[in-house]
Amino acid sequence: MQPTTFCPVAVVIERQKAPNAWEDWRFRIAEVLVDEGGLGAGPRTLRDDGRTAQVLHTGLGVTLHRDEAEGYYLNLSTGTPVWFVMWRVDEDDPSRAWPELVTLSYNEAGRLMDAQERVDNLPLPDPLCGWLQAFVDEHHRPEPKQRRRPASFKAPGER
Repeated sequence: MQPTTFCPVAVVIERQKAPNAWEDWRFRIAEVLVDEGGLGAGPRTLRDDGRTAQVLHTGLGVTLHRDEAEGYYLNLSTGTPVWFVMWRVDEDDPSRAWPELVTLSYNEAGRLMDAQERVDNLPLPDPLCGWLQAFVDEHHRPEPKQRRRPASFKAPGER
């Protein structure tokens, strides 16, 4: 039996108003939750005391893909596997931010950061580490290491 490759998630983003003299707003990913259907739909403010607000964003999910198995393996091999959350700030209203993507692939997170996207991470709960490990065990095939011959040992026409 093939393991399920999709996990619905929700993300809580915390917004802090004027945390210092140089910033009007500061955001951080506060939590990633597995959404088992009871979290509702759309963004919902969980709390807002005027200085700090937490907004729950539902409707996201993590889909595992075979071609990202190397990235999942790298995430698991760090010793502290994490969720990677790519998020954006509204250019017209800088007091708003939302998550765009949640992934478990170290490689995909790296590509997003190379593209200058905001990517934060939070620890992955143990039950989901087991789910991810089962997928990696089934689909990850490490490439055999090949020794590179130094250029000085190659004929001039092969360099």
